[in-house]
Amino acid sequence: MISQNNKYSINAVQVVQNSYAQNQINCAELLTLHPDFLPRTDFMKKITLLFLAFLIWNSAEAQDKQFTQFYASPLTLNPALTGAYNGRFRVSGIYREQWRGALESPYETFAAAVDVRFDAELDSRYKDAFAIGLLFFNDKVGGIDFSTNQIAISGAFHKGLDFDKKQFLSVGFQAGILQRNINYEDLFFDDQFNDLNGFDRPTGEDLPENNFSFSDLSVGLNYTFTPKKRTTFFAGFALHHILTPDVSFFSPEDGGNSQLFTKLSAQLSADLPLTDRLSLQPRFLYAQQGPHMQVNTGTNLRIRVNDYNSNSLHIGSWVRPVSNEQDEITLDAVIVLVGFEFNNVLFGLSYDVNIDSYRTFDQGQNAIEFSATYLGSFEDESILCPKF
Repeated sequence: MISQNNKYSINAVQVVQNSYAQNQINCAELLTLHPDFLPRTDFMKKITLLFLAFLIWNSAEAQDKQFTQFYASPLTLNPALTGAYNGRFRVSGIYREQWRGALESPYETFAAAVDVRFDAELDSRYKDAFAIGLLFFNDKVGGIDFSTNQIAISGAFHKGLDFDKKQFLSVGFQAGILQRNINYEDLFFDDQFNDLNGFDRPTGEDLPENNFSFSDLSVGLNYTFTPKKRTTFFAGFALHHILTPDVSFFSPEDGGNSQLFTKLSAQLSADLPLTDRLSLQPRFLYAQQGPHMQVNTGTNLRIRVNDYNSNSLHIGSWVRPVSNEQDEITLDAVIVLVGFEFNNVLFGLSYDVNIDSYRTFDQGQNAIEFSATYLGSFEDESILCPKF
């Protein structure tokens, strides 16, 4: 029985993946893809929830890698943040789980990175530096076993703009290879239905290869200004998917021309001391990809535990407004964050409470993220990149 085995028709999958970059899925289309299944309300509920999840996730995030704790995953945010820290190396990881309450198998997204910073001997007075980094990214859609994997190399140059290390301008690039695949063993097709209770007939579908690869390129800039001790301002800009790769399983002759839109992102943040132990850390991230826009904005409060080290507690709250093809701006989520800082080790936990108009279909469209970062050969508490 299809409802018991959690199988999905390839017609729906094709509609989704052909609309993957342009986000043109229509709810009415989804409900009419499988007229033979309409009496099976349990199955249709799963199908509807699954593809509403696709629709909403596409609208909110343009189906691109992006995390709520965006500064905890700097190499996915902006290539110029490669090596943007005071230390010799950084190892970071972040995991996101989304829609567990609405789907049997939630969306899972994971990224891990390592970057190494080197002093540049071009002019030692300015404390210039360069850095290289390696990024691994995995995104998996449960149920239909659809996944995206990426490995990328980043490079950045950090130019000191004055002798006392108060200003740095960084430029970075990132080049990577991505692979997408889908497991056909988890898919059944309309012509396999035996008109009774299962899908045991042979299929005549002409399926494309179930995996393909493509290259990707991103560039970025970042500016850091520290006018006085414990006060820092940050501004960054990045362009992702400059090559606008085709992300369809199907060839252009089969109607599979789905180019990934170039994504523009801008980041603004600051670290502002309130007292000796309290700091306010406002955050702002703007992202535009094709017709879709997303903003993450809010603030963290950093509470220093004592006067002898940098051990601190971070508490934050943000909101995420988004817009779609019709330029309708809605509030997608409210976010809360708790972070722990133990000298050169950072841990973050955030929770997205989805509050957009689609929440009436189910109450489980929320997301949770875990992040961890280790700074090797940590030198001092000077900040070149925000931590959460």
